[in-house]
Amino acid sequence: MSEKVTQEQINSVLWQAADTFRGKIDSSIYKDYILTMLFVKYISDTYKEHLEEYKEKYKGDERRIQRALSRERFVLEEEATFDYLYSKRNDPQIGEIINKALEKIENENTGKLRGVFRNIDFNSESVLGKTKERNSMLRQLLEDFNKLDLRPSAVGEEDVIGDSYQYMIEQFASDAGKKGGEFFTPSMVSELLARLVKPEENDRIYDPTCGSGSLLIRVARQVPSRKVAIYGQERNGQTHSLAIMNMYLHGIDDADIEWGDTISNPLHLDDDGKLMKFQRIVANPPFSLDKWAMGFAGDGEKKFKMEPGLDPHRRFDWGVPPSSKGDYAFVQHMLHSLAEGGKMAVILPHGVLFRGASEGKIRKQILEMNLLDAVIGLPEKLFYGTGIPACIMVFQKNRKRDDVLFIDASSEGNYEKGKNQNRLREQDIQKIVETYEKYETVDKYSYVASMEEIKENEYNLNIPRYVDTFEEEEPVDMDEVKKNIKSIKKELEEVEAQMEKYLEELGL
Repeated sequence: MSEKVTQEQINSVLWQAADTFRGKIDSSIYKDYILTMLFVKYISDTYKEHLEEYKEKYKGDERRIQRALSRERFVLEEEATFDYLYSKRNDPQIGEIINKALEKIENENTGKLRGVFRNIDFNSESVLGKTKERNSMLRQLLEDFNKLDLRPSAVGEEDVIGDSYQYMIEQFASDAGKKGGEFFTPSMVSELLARLVKPEENDRIYDPTCGSGSLLIRVARQVPSRKVAIYGQERNGQTHSLAIMNMYLHGIDDADIEWGDTISNPLHLDDDGKLMKFQRIVANPPFSLDKWAMGFAGDGEKKFKMEPGLDPHRRFDWGVPPSSKGDYAFVQHMLHSLAEGGKMAVILPHGVLFRGASEGKIRKQILEMNLLDAVIGLPEKLFYGTGIPACIMVFQKNRKRDDVLFIDASSEGNYEKGKNQNRLREQDIQKIVETYEKYETVDKYSYVASMEEIKENEYNLNIPRYVDTFEEEEPVDMDEVKKNIKSIKKELEEVEAQMEKYLEELGL
């Protein structure tokens, strides 16, 4: 039995492949090429291994071999395999050859992979440069990937490849800074959300701004049997493709990931055209999205103003968020998509807790309907490309209680400090989740606030109003201070006398 390929080996080859592009094009662009190639190599190696097995099993009976292959997860013809692309690595038309192979993969697997590669062009002069540079980059990329053995027998654990994909996405997110934060939630923050919503078997799990899908996968992993239904929607075409590949690499074959703007065009609808309902919802929507309602504007309207009636799903009847801050647009969409007894957790900027005007009105309505379960303040600098400290709001339908738990997990000791980025440790996550489950007041950490208190605060949910993290200073001992001053004066006199002596000796 040959040695198994380890996670580290795969990760290091992928990182090497990234070196081929580094310095030539922006990592937020070349990540798509590397992640696509990883996907192609994986389905190719799997297909190749199964083909060998069937040849042996059916002793070369072509008809039975083909029938068996047609039942595979992914069907590939020879010219769509990685080995074929590798054999053509020196061909002057290599970019075009890769594009054709991707098209073939899509066409052969149209039910699963329709349109997945439409946003990626391996022959693009504007992105990859003129023919000579482009060809040398692509040749290098194929040579890097040729070092990887991703056959199921070599990899063993199914999640190894999915986790490498995840690793690369996370590396690119930290690399891409500001842009990176848009398509990836750091893994420990995803883990925290997943444990807060605690999904159960047969739940429908939904993320309306799903990015590369990592958060959904974390939530699915909370259910040991993985028997859950996954739904997501993503506005960015490239990121939508990454999410679909990410699902397959994690063995989730029936995820329903749609492409489009969730606010103006939600695509998960039931048979009556109404918003589909989900037992668990998680999201890390873009913070304070400007012009969030533009999808409703229609053509040629100079001064567009969003009105509740423009939305066929009536999600903004509780109030229309300000045009420059879409946070509550996402929250209202999610609340309208939440099933009875369902639970959701959303990452948001702190402003949603206390900003006034229309946001204040929406917040009041949500509180009066008793939908808010908890507010959790997170440490600063957890997210890629933004130092803004965020919070998590947990909502639940049909709550049995009418108070709200506040947790302030932002102070020192509740996270690990990093040079550019802080991170949550396992113990920090456990502390938050345990406090949430016990739903209790803990000195300087959490507070259970009654609706009366919240009303008295005019529905302002700013965490310091409820959780007092102020540390008392030690009282000052004045006698001690006097003593200190006296001894400092004495030392000073001695030093001055010494200086005089030196100056005298030097005849100055």
